[in-house]
Amino acid sequence: MKNKLPDLNNHLFAQLERLSEEGLTAEQIEQECQRADAIVDLSDQILEIANTQLKAAQLIANHGDRFAKMLPAIDGTEQATALPGPAGAAQSPTAQKS
Repeated sequence: MKNKLPDLNNHLFAQLERLSEEGLTAEQIEQECQRADAIVDLSDQILEIANTQLKAAQLIANHGDRFAKMLPAIDGTEQATALPGPAGAAQSPTAQKS
């Protein structure tokens, strides 16, 4: 993926500049407002994912590697391989409870 969080700032400020342009028609303003709403919705999701990744990193930093194998890789390249089950038994992340 080529976009990073700093790129999100650039996109948000670019949209702010488009909204601030003088001489836009009412239709163009409405279109830019709809675009801005879509950008804000996506931005919220991106930031929520980044916050979850930060929490996972903090969990590992505060409690060591014992949780690392239960979490997807922070960079998104690997999936969790096992989740703790009853009495410490490992279960597949897709295993259903009976």
